Amino acid sequence: MKILAFSDLHLARARAADLVAASADADLVVGAGDFCNGRQGLDQAMELLSGITAPMVMVAGNAESAEELRAAAPGHAHVLHGNGVTIDGITFWGLGGGVPETPFGAWSWDLSEDAAEDLLAPCTQADILVTHSPPKGLGDLTSTGLSVGSTAIRAAIERLQPQLALFGHVHEAWGTRGKIGQTACANLGPTASFFEVSHD
Repeated sequence: MKILAFSDLHLARARAADLVAASADADLVVGAGDFCNGRQGLDQAMELLSGITAPMVMVAGNAESAEELRAAAPGHAHVLHGNGVTIDGITFWGLGGGVPETPFGAWSWDLSEDAAEDLLAPCTQADILVTHSPPKGLGDLTSTGLSVGSTAIRAAIERLQPQLALFGHVHEAWGTRGKIGQTACANLGPTASFFEVSHD
């Protein structure tokens, strides 16, 4: 399966157009949250991405909630938050929101580490883990060098060892890649990133 993945679109029209064009080469598209800004413009963001006809897997960012994203997403999109879906033999599990809680104020849709741990606990197997927030210690450094990733997400990666862990959220770390155990991890950003995955 050839996957196009991105995060943190934030209503950027030109970037959305590039993603739509790139999606023609993908079997499936993953969107790892923050499609809009400050809980505003989600319908507009979905319109910007409406040219994507491939199946989609999405998680909410902290700029929109999972409930809001489920209401706005197109019919061919699977919005995941504490649940999973298997498509063509590839199992995805998703978790949205800012984890741990951010300092951004009331508009930000955040989760505590305990809440994230509870939502990740039912997952016993995943080929691809899609979260908005990064795992602690990888793709999570701010411009001041502060590590703001999630310990619950890192623990889930270490436990599940998926083929891929895809996330966004920390803009300064866009494009960062690395490994946790055997899992390839990527802070995506709003440009087209392609990944090849296979099922056993």
